[in-house]
Amino acid sequence: MENILVFLKSAFTIMIPVFFASMGGLFPALAGNLNIALEGLLLTGAFSSLTIYFFTGSIAVSVTGAVMAVTALCALHAFAAFKLRSDMFITGMAVNLLSAGLCAVLSEKIFKTRGVVALGFHGDTLNVSVLFNLFIILGILSLIISWIVIYKTPFGYRLRACEKSEDALVSLGINPLFYRTAAVLISGFFCALGGSFLSLNLGAYVSGMSAGKGWVALAVIFLGARKPYGVLAAAFVFAASECYSNYAQGFWNIPAYFLHAFPYICALLAMIIVSVIPKNSKI
Repeated sequence: MENILVFLKSAFTIMIPVFFASMGGLFPALAGNLNIALEGLLLTGAFSSLTIYFFTGSIAVSVTGAVMAVTALCALHAFAAFKLRSDMFITGMAVNLLSAGLCAVLSEKIFKTRGVVALGFHGDTLNVSVLFNLFIILGILSLIISWIVIYKTPFGYRLRACEKSEDALVSLGINPLFYRTAAVLISGFFCALGGSFLSLNLGAYVSGMSAGKGWVALAVIFLGARKPYGVLAAAFVFAASECYSNYAQGFWNIPAYFLHAFPYICALLAMIIVSVIPKNSKI
């Protein structure tokens, strides 16, 4: 039983940033715009949160600051994509590249390090257990509120109509760009939470610490059928498989590169199964 609890806690630790990034990508996806900048947004949230915590020692202030920083970056992303009519995939890639480079430059200017920042005098005040419980609660609240907003409010109806019935919205005098922009900003909010957990839980910022979680989040969105509860289930499947691959390295005589690929193999198989079942099911 103790081993199971340890495994579940490790899985949830891996799942939290993936889940928040996936929830962030869900809103633009429902509006008909895939936000591929999730990886860069996670990095920006991680760096911003740890930097602010380093100077303030407050989790609340650091997370709030990260939300503001990442949302500002998303506003720039939305402005370029919707106002300047740039291709959203290109601006998304630009955000990813900008985030990685900007974090490295700011690390050099503020901490005199090249992309690695560890907590200083406030490090011993950061309770990892409290942080874990806090983000679990935030995740549950995010799931419930997102479901209500998407399926039970006019905002959610209009957001989903941006993809399916944009002309109908325009005929009613509703500007689809407002909802698409709002979706990108919401994406920044969630990615800031995921990035904050990444760095605060580790107690350090390391260049590239998102480790592809933003890209995995894009797969999780579609694996979860673009529904909040589906995203939660898909994120947990990926996290559990990654956690299992980490444990398996200690007692399975299997090449390490295969174990590292195991979570992605599971995600690929799950996506194939999900895509096939609805076509053959009579339900």
